[in-house]
Amino acid sequence: MRLRILGQYALLLALLGVFGLLLIYPIWLAVRGGFAEDVQAGTGFTLRHVGLVFADPLLREGLVNAVMVAVMTTLLSMILALPLAYLAANYRYPFKGLWNTLVLVPFVLPPFVGAIGMKAILGRFGAVNTLLGTDIDFLGPHARFWGVVIVEALHLYPIIYLNAMAAMANLDPALDEAAQNLGVPWWRRLSSITAPLVRPGLFAGATIVFIWSFTELGTPLMFDFYAVTPVQIFNGIKEVSTTAQPYALTVVLLACALLFYVMGKLVLGGRAYEMYSKASRAGDEARLPLLPGLAATSLFAFVTFLAIVPHFGVVLASFAQEGSWYRSVLPQALTLNHYGEALGHPLAFGSIVNSLIYSSLALVVDIVLGLMIAYLIVRSRIRGRMLLDTMSMMPLAVPGLVMAFGFVALSIQLSSVWPFREGDPFNLTIVSANPNPIILLVVAYAIRRLPYVVRSAVAGIEQTSGELEQAAVNLGASTVYAVRKIIVPLVTANLIAGGLLAFSFAMIEVSDSLILAQQERHFPITKAIYSFAERLGDGHGIASAMGVWCMALMTVTLAGASLVLGRRLGAIFRV
Repeated sequence: MRLRILGQYALLLALLGVFGLLLIYPIWLAVRGGFAEDVQAGTGFTLRHVGLVFADPLLREGLVNAVMVAVMTTLLSMILALPLAYLAANYRYPFKGLWNTLVLVPFVLPPFVGAIGMKAILGRFGAVNTLLGTDIDFLGPHARFWGVVIVEALHLYPIIYLNAMAAMANLDPALDEAAQNLGVPWWRRLSSITAPLVRPGLFAGATIVFIWSFTELGTPLMFDFYAVTPVQIFNGIKEVSTTAQPYALTVVLLACALLFYVMGKLVLGGRAYEMYSKASRAGDEARLPLLPGLAATSLFAFVTFLAIVPHFGVVLASFAQEGSWYRSVLPQALTLNHYGEALGHPLAFGSIVNSLIYSSLALVVDIVLGLMIAYLIVRSRIRGRMLLDTMSMMPLAVPGLVMAFGFVALSIQLSSVWPFREGDPFNLTIVSANPNPIILLVVAYAIRRLPYVVRSAVAGIEQTSGELEQAAVNLGASTVYAVRKIIVPLVTANLIAGGLLAFSFAMIEVSDSLILAQQERHFPITKAIYSFAERLGDGHGIASAMGVWCMALMTVTLAGASLVLGRRLGAIFRV
C-alpha cells in the first residue's frame, strides 16, 4: 500500500513537472520579457514597457477594441444561447432531438474561415446587397468590428448553451413548484431561484467565450481589423528579439484576461448553492401546446440558420469560379477546381499532411497524459491531485495567444543557451532564417487540447467501479497492468470521444499555427488557409475549399463525441 502511494506521488510530481516546463515556464518567459530592462538578456526590471502600452494611443485603442469585442461577443452569445437552453431543459417540442444535435453545428467551422463566407455574403457587392438592391458596405472600415463580433458569437454561443442547459437540467423542480404554490410570479422565481442556481454554469460558459473572443487572432485578421491587441502582438513577432513591445502587449493581454476572469467569478460565479436532490428532468419536461411548440422550434431554426450562414457562404465560395460571385445573390459559374487545388497545390497538400502529423502526435501525448491525470484525480486520495486537476484545465483559461507567444519566448531562450545549427533535428527556433517549429507546434497543440481528454477520461473512470481494479491488485497485478487491462478497455469510448475533440480542434488550431509556423514548409492547414485568403484570384476559393474539408472533419468528430458524452459534452468547455 505504501509503495502504491509513493508511486502515485512520484507520478503526480512528474506530471506537475511537465506542466511547469511546458505551460508555466513559457508563460513566465513571456511575462518576464514584458518587465525586463534588457530584452535580449532578460535581465533587470522595469514597468516602462507596460507603461508604453497605455501611453501609445494605437496600442491603447487596440486593447479597448479587444475588450469591446469580447464584451459584445459574450453578450450576443448569451442572447442567442439562454432562451434555447431554457427551452431545451424544461420543455418538449417538435424535433427537439434534432435541434439539440444541430446546436453543435457552429463548432464545425473556425470563425476565421467563416469570415470568408460572411465577406462574400455581406460585402458591398455581395449577396445581401444584390438581393436588397442596396449598396451598403456592411463590413466596411467602420463595420469590421461588428463583423468580428457576429462571426465569433455565431461560433461560440453553443458553449454557453451547453453549460447553461446542463445547469438547468440539474435543478430540482420541487423548488420552483413550492414557490409557484406560494403565489410567486414566474419572473420572481426566475430571478430568485433559477438564476442563482444556474449562475456557476453560466459563468463557466461565459468565461470561455469571453477569453476566447478577447484573444482571438484569426477572425480580426480575416476582416482586416488590425486595431486590436491580438493582431498587434502577431505583427510584432518578427521584432520580438529586439523590442519589448510584443512582450508588454502579451503581459497586458494576460493580466486583463485574469482580471476579467476574477471579476466574472465575483459577479456570475458568486456563492454556490446546494440542492438536496437533482431530479431527472426528462420525466418533468412539460410538453408545449401546438403553437408555443412551433414557436420554440422556429426559434431554434432561426438561430441555427444564423449560425450556418458563414458555413453556407464558405461552401458557395468554394464552388464559385473566380469573379463569378460579384453583384449576384449566388455564384454565376461553378467549378470544382478549387477542391482539386485544395488537395493538389503543394502548399495546400503539404499543410494538410503537416496538420495530420502535428495533431496525431499531439493526440498520442494527450491520451497518455490525460489517462494518467484522470486516474490520479479519480482513484487516488493523495494531496496535490486537485492542483493537478487545476493545472490540467488551465489551458482553457489561459489565452491561446499568450501560450503561443510563450513558446516563441521559450524558443528564444533555448537558442541563447544552446545555439542550434542548421539541420539539427532538435532545432526549436521560431524566429530565425532557418526555423524548425515542429516540436513546439506538437507540444502547443497537446497542451492546448489536453483538457478535452482529461475531462472525458475523468467522466469515464468515475463511471467504472474501483472494485475491479482493486481485485486485480489484490491478486498480485501491478497498478499499471490493472489500469491497462481493466480501466482502459472500460473507458475506451470516453478516450475516443476526448481524443476526437483534441485531434479535430488541434487540426483547426489558429493562434499557435499562425504564430509558430513562419515558413510554408511548416504551415499547418489553418496557416495555409490564411495564406490563400490573402492571395488574389483563386485564393479565396482554395481557402474556402480547405475550410470545407475542415468542416467535414469537425462534423464527424463532434457527432462521435456527442454520441458518447451526451450532455456531459458541456463539461469539456468549462474552466
